[in-house]
Amino acid sequence: MADPAICTEQLVKTYGRNRGLTGLDLQVETAEVYGFLGPNGAGKSTTIRLLLDLIRPTSGSARVLGLDPRADGVALRRRIGYLAGDFIVDGRQTGRELLTYLGNLRGGVPKARITELAERLDLDLGRRIKGLSKGNRQKVGVVQAFMHSPELLILDEPTSGLDPFLQQEFVAMVREAKAAGQTVFMSSHVMSEVQHTADRVGIIRDGRLVTVERVEDLRERAVRQVEIVFDAPVPAGEFEAVPGISDVVMSGSRLRCRLDGRADALIKAASRHTVVSMLSEEPDLEELFFTFYRREEAGDAAV
Repeated sequence: MADPAICTEQLVKTYGRNRGLTGLDLQVETAEVYGFLGPNGAGKSTTIRLLLDLIRPTSGSARVLGLDPRADGVALRRRIGYLAGDFIVDGRQTGRELLTYLGNLRGGVPKARITELAERLDLDLGRRIKGLSKGNRQKVGVVQAFMHSPELLILDEPTSGLDPFLQQEFVAMVREAKAAGQTVFMSSHVMSEVQHTADRVGIIRDGRLVTVERVEDLRERAVRQVEIVFDAPVPAGEFEAVPGISDVVMSGSRLRCRLDGRADALIKAASRHTVVSMLSEEPDLEELFFTFYRREEAGDAAV
């Protein structure tokens, strides 16, 4: 079995009296897409900066591609594609000049590869970066992260400023990277891009990892809105006691309710009648995230 692409043990980062990370144990497998989720201030960017040795940990350890980010930083950076949420560089260069320069630092990147990625993102490489909008600067950042086909992509809010069409193109690029055996570690507020690319998601809260889940498992336990139409009215009371069911509303022969988790009990209850149609709204990752976060907060309040 391949070594993890990223592994941290009891990683702590403090800023004076404030804690950025409080003992983070993180493991990202080789060739997986890992979505790193959490609200602002939870510790996502701090984690990424520690992995890249942009800041140093207070205690604990990190290994990236089997190497120590501090001792092996130069070697590691050739093998990593990194994109910050706000890509800021010297604005006097054109996009082509900057990408050529960065490509040479990484051992050389074919011009055709840079051109191909720029065309996919509708990026004009001839314009000076200082004259670009935030969205177009971010396109330059996406190209520089992907262009050398790195073993590991570390992406912090990668589609910040991109329009929805280009966010879809970015999703395609992430899928292609995974198919090629690359690992992607991605922090994002655009839940759809995590939902459509990630194998697993880790949710961080107050500097600690509170859960790691496969996206499919999160969906299975999610809250859904369900509507069932029967061929005749049925008593609402039959469904109010069904495990996982709440907010039951019966209108004629139409049942509406909220389903929390698996649908097995609801299906068995409905099967006692003739079902004309059934609609279950597929939850998106944003709803899954906030549902989980509310549960965590309720658990803390109960302690």
